[in-house]
Amino acid sequence: MKQSIKVYTDLEHGKISKHIYGHFSEHLGRCIYEGLWVGEDSPIPNTEGIRNDVLGALQELNIPVLRWPGGCFADEYHWKDGVGPRENRKRMVNTHWGGVVENNHFGTHEFMRLCELLGAEPYICGNVGSGTVQEMQEWVEYMTFDGESPMANWRTENGREEPWALKYFGVGNENWGCGGHMRPEYYADLYRRYQTYVRNYGDNKIYKIAGGANVDDYRWTEVLMREAAHLMDGLSLHYYTVPGDFWENKGSALDDRESEWFKTLKKSFRMDELLTKHSTIMDRYDPEKRVGLIVDEWGTWFDVEPGTNPGFLYQQNTIRDALVAGVHFHIFHEHNDRVHMANIAQMVNVLQAMVLTEGEQMLLTPTYHVFNMYKVHQDATRLEVNADVGTYKFGDDELPAVTVSASKDNEGAIHVSVCHLDPHRDTDLTLKLNGLNKSLSASSVSGELLTANELNAHNTFERPNEVEPVPYEPASVSGHEMELKVPASSVLRVTIRP
Repeated sequence: MKQSIKVYTDLEHGKISKHIYGHFSEHLGRCIYEGLWVGEDSPIPNTEGIRNDVLGALQELNIPVLRWPGGCFADEYHWKDGVGPRENRKRMVNTHWGGVVENNHFGTHEFMRLCELLGAEPYICGNVGSGTVQEMQEWVEYMTFDGESPMANWRTENGREEPWALKYFGVGNENWGCGGHMRPEYYADLYRRYQTYVRNYGDNKIYKIAGGANVDDYRWTEVLMREAAHLMDGLSLHYYTVPGDFWENKGSALDDRESEWFKTLKKSFRMDELLTKHSTIMDRYDPEKRVGLIVDEWGTWFDVEPGTNPGFLYQQNTIRDALVAGVHFHIFHEHNDRVHMANIAQMVNVLQAMVLTEGEQMLLTPTYHVFNMYKVHQDATRLEVNADVGTYKFGDDELPAVTVSASKDNEGAIHVSVCHLDPHRDTDLTLKLNGLNKSLSASSVSGELLTANELNAHNTFERPNEVEPVPYEPASVSGHEMELKVPASSVLRVTIRP
């Protein structure tokens, strides 16, 4: 039986926040140093120390927001060590990630400059675990105060007279774990105290994000909402897609067995359950949905690539990762009434990265291509979708064969994205657009398709274009319908312009 998708162009469900397409860059492995930052004296072409090839690739994605400096690193980072003349900055040991020594050459000024070059809003994560209230207060003052003050004067001495605009500030990270192994009651009290000193200076208004739950720790969400909801704008959630055991034998990023393919995709769908249950708790304390759910760490987490530093979390990226990303975006879209932001972990060379580098070489991953294909959904209006797409069965278990999301942008263009999870069969889909007042024409439809013939297909520095999007056209267009031939293991985006 032919499968069908109906998109109701006149049934709208609010805006898909562009911040759902956010990114995360931690001082971890080769994300910052070598990945983003090479220094001004590097033979690798750079802009003020930021490597040009990576910068250009990331600019293409229209990145809305970038989280920094962690992660676990945030709660051992002391920001004053990373400002002033670089030759005078303290060196530090990154105890969380590989025990390497960092020179602090990439600090507040460098991060803010990166955000300016990317056109991204900065999302700073402050140090609650090992930092003081004064340290956090002075960091906000240093970045945002416009006037005479010790921190503003120091910022000027360090080369930046004008304050930066800073909207997003996280008060700690994973304080249930690497950020201090705290109980929710204790962290709730600390959050109430620390956030008091994350002040709004002048016209700068900060969106305060409390450190939220790990996966299904619903009690953490309950306590934080009960004790501190009135003092927060956002509450975070962390969930990684790990096919194996989280602490060991996570599985290989290049495993081509269908069992691992199915297990990974199935675990991706758990994000929907987590968002539903955490949102239900939040609704009891915040029925107006003022507090945003901030999924500021998500993505696949596999065993590190053989021969690499285990503390650097460097892994390859395949068509499987691309589908994980697409499935997550469809889930985030469905929860757009509560999910304000999501930040993939991480931007370069770490976990589910956009970009991999090796010396002067750089490649784009399949996940990068999904972000680029889906950027049309940023700040678009979510549309009602009804999909009859069958199931993908493996053993005694099954998943939807296809997941779908649709949106309408400010110019009236309709964007439909499709993730085809079944690795064995192609699918013929009838896409019907209800609510249109004129017929479709082939010239008004365009698309992109990302697919591969192998379950572990990926890009390498020798073959950097092995997995990349190609232009896509429907098999036919008639009236308000079109026929789509969707290959197995693929991500598709179709755009219909008015």
